[in-house]
Amino acid sequence: MNNKVYIVMIICLMLFSREGIAQISKDALASDYNKNKPELEEWLQDAGFGLFLHWSMDSQLGTVISHTIVGSSEDYQERYYNELPKTFNPKDFDAMEMARLAKLAGAKYMVLTTKHHSGFCMWDTKTTDFNIMNTPYEKDIVKEYVDACRAMDLKVGFYYSPEDWLFLRNKGALIKRRNREEIAKPFRKEYDVFMQDQLRELLTNYGKIDVMFLDGGYWPPAKTICWKLQPDILITRGALNSPEQTVSDLARDEAWEACITMNNQWAYKPTNKKIKHGTRLIEILIETRCKGGALVLNVGPKPNGELDIVEEENLREVAAWNFVHQEALYNVRPWIVTNEGNIWMSRSKENKAVYAYITKVDWERGDRKEFTLKSVKATKDTKISVIGQNDLVCEYQYIVPDSHLKQTNEGLEISVVRAQRIYNANDWDNPIVVKLENVEPAMNPVKAITIDPVRTSPTTIQMTGSIENVTDGEALKVGFLYREYGGFHESIYNDHWDMTSLKKYKPGQKFDSNLKKLDPKKDYEIRSVVEQNGILIPGNIIRCKKLK
Repeated sequence: MNNKVYIVMIICLMLFSREGIAQISKDALASDYNKNKPELEEWLQDAGFGLFLHWSMDSQLGTVISHTIVGSSEDYQERYYNELPKTFNPKDFDAMEMARLAKLAGAKYMVLTTKHHSGFCMWDTKTTDFNIMNTPYEKDIVKEYVDACRAMDLKVGFYYSPEDWLFLRNKGALIKRRNREEIAKPFRKEYDVFMQDQLRELLTNYGKIDVMFLDGGYWPPAKTICWKLQPDILITRGALNSPEQTVSDLARDEAWEACITMNNQWAYKPTNKKIKHGTRLIEILIETRCKGGALVLNVGPKPNGELDIVEEENLREVAAWNFVHQEALYNVRPWIVTNEGNIWMSRSKENKAVYAYITKVDWERGDRKEFTLKSVKATKDTKISVIGQNDLVCEYQYIVPDSHLKQTNEGLEISVVRAQRIYNANDWDNPIVVKLENVEPAMNPVKAITIDPVRTSPTTIQMTGSIENVTDGEALKVGFLYREYGGFHESIYNDHWDMTSLKKYKPGQKFDSNLKKLDPKKDYEIRSVVEQNGILIPGNIIRCKKLK
């Protein structure tokens, strides 16, 4: 054995012995470090859509997953940990059917909650008795899920929470969400070994795992363990920007992933449900893709393992849209602007086509409509088509639904027909996508910057903004968008913004405005906006809180 091989073996033993985690370098423990391979992050940008399954034994109660434990009584925790597993029997869970539906909906990967903060494990683990094998189900759900993903050619993803409230409870620690590092400090070494053993099981017992979503307290050692055990794993949350229950406010060139629930709760919720309708889910998917991100859309299986019928119906509506428009879903990147009003924009990865997603239009099948695009300029080789249609036939109608375009001084005028029949009653009201081949940018977009707004009184907000990338002599108008903050889970239901009046921009200067007569009990979201070439280009969003 040569010296190099011997050294590598010693390092591996140090890393993966029960005490090995303590030997990991300080650099590797930094919370923001990222060892994802660039090609894997590019795959996420190309794939663009995944299905998330949030599920645990407290789905039986229909409560928020895990979090009922925080602040709960000793009696509650005793029954939660000792009685609730005895009735958890997801006997109707069909992993193949779930994976089949995900694939049909257009997902390229799935993510399963293997363990949430409560500590309940959905696999056959040797680290704790609090697991799926000690329920009436007595089968390894993680294995069933992995096998189904592979059968359907979906990338396999795991959600794993390094937080473990049963571990903390057994140590006599108070379970809470603040100061988590301090709570675990007295037994951190043992805690890390426990986590390491669980991740070793997940990442060695099921073959290649493609995606890891680390939630809760990230415990940076978890990332190191994942990359050491499986160097070709892609860590999303914990390594990439991962907005929860919202979409990034701006387009990004780097990979990012939005995680959003179909319901307003991650796990199954039987009562007081607020389900996003299928069209809204499609709009969220379009916005995510046009901003360069991937959407992992969450559903919460019922305690018996079946999917709630409304969530299944929504997935099938998304499936219908994706089946028609998949060319504009995969392998796309942000265009020079994210949207022109209700028309969202992306470009193909190879930069050969621009896609215009026409949303929020009341459009009967067979109707022709005209739109003018300001950010796109035609060339002599430009072609236009509607994704999914042949431009030749509109069933039962004596029209030719061909697509036209014309370059004018006002912009690129397009004329298209909604021709494809999707629903029997012709009431399909989801976006269509226009494909424009061999076009060029018609402008060099400026960038609007929102500067921290100030609540000068309970009913007044002072807003300030600035503009970057301005060309000398360019005529711009500026102002602000604003809306009441709907709440962490609620804002994504609403995409409406009010706008101040626009005023002429003075080059090189900041601009400001006052919002008055506001609700003193409400937070507000503020973003600057600039009008360039007839297009409103919004800036970053900042939340301005009510005065205490």
